[in-house]
Amino acid sequence: MVNSWPGGFQGGVTVKAGVAAMTGWTVRLTFANGQTVTQVWNGVASGTSSPVTVRNASYNGTLGAGASTTFGFLGTWNGTNSAPTVTCSGP
Repeated sequence: MVNSWPGGFQGGVTVKAGVAAMTGWTVRLTFANGQTVTQVWNGVASGTSSPVTVRNASYNGTLGAGASTTFGFLGTWNGTNSAPTVTCSGP
């Protein structure tokens, strides 16, 4: 988490290509405590509750070898606000 406050939080994820270039990426955010995602920037989200899938935007899906991009998100929580499990894959 980048920041957290009563009832809300901000997170960020960096996606980095390995030794080969990549075209398209997908990140899955799995929340353990019922958190919801309300806004995403530099990515396109599917769904608001766990799991939330974020795919690249039209302008940041192609990454050269070793290159990276970052997307951010805002969310809400009630009770416990633990960090999500983050899983990355190709398109």
